Amino acid sequence: MALSVFSLEGKLALITGGGTGIGLGIAKAMIESGAKVVITGRRETVLLEAIEVLGDKSSYRVNDINDKRGIPALVEDIEKTIGPIDILVNNAGIHHKAPAQDTSDEDFERILQTNVMSVFALTRECARYMLQRNSGSILMIGSMAGLFGIDKVVAYGTSKTALTGLVNTLVTEYSSSNVRVNAIAPGWIESNMFLNAINNDPARKQQIVNRIAMDHFGQPEDIGHTAVFLSSEAARYITGVVLPVDGGAAVNF
Repeated sequence: MALSVFSLEGKLALITGGGTGIGLGIAKAMIESGAKVVITGRRETVLLEAIEVLGDKSSYRVNDINDKRGIPALVEDIEKTIGPIDILVNNAGIHHKAPAQDTSDEDFERILQTNVMSVFALTRECARYMLQRNSGSILMIGSMAGLFGIDKVVAYGTSKTALTGLVNTLVTEYSSSNVRVNAIAPGWIESNMFLNAINNDPARKQQIVNRIAMDHFGQPEDIGHTAVFLSSEAARYITGVVLPVDGGAAVNF
């Protein structure tokens, strides 16, 4: 089998929250595999810094995914001025850490709004074009918190579990038009924010380390390489999968 089936040459990927962390790692991997990328986020300075790193196969749009009314215009703009969106990566999301009894209705709704409702709205709009072309790859970025219970993240964990249901249902409607829908469930991936958080909570850090079967945390490029595979022709018969990339954390005791 030729390695060209893993190439994304000629493809255009829209990656939400693509300016930092996992989103930036996915953007780098996709560019290295031949794709052009459009990254979105709320902070233009962050996006400009990312574009400097990513190079001339990248562009950006300042966008808040919670602005659902603006989503059709965003997608239409990219389709008309940059090109057809072949790959959508729903990476942007927010976190809320608090015990369930200290999580307000407003906190819960805010997490669901960003991590589920906005994801569906953008997916629906991109799919409108993909279904017409009978081609497309849609990726959700889930979490370990969507696979097993983790304390103090009730809203976040519920939102990531909901993405599995979204994947399952969209597969039943999109697959006949060759639009594939999959999810990646990252484990604990190194970033400045993550390292600062766990280094300030030694007990939590030890709990996480004990959970991972391998001897190290993941890197953003680990998620990026997985996203490339799932978006490529090598995965042309894969849809409806929630793939943990977690060093064995989901199954380790």
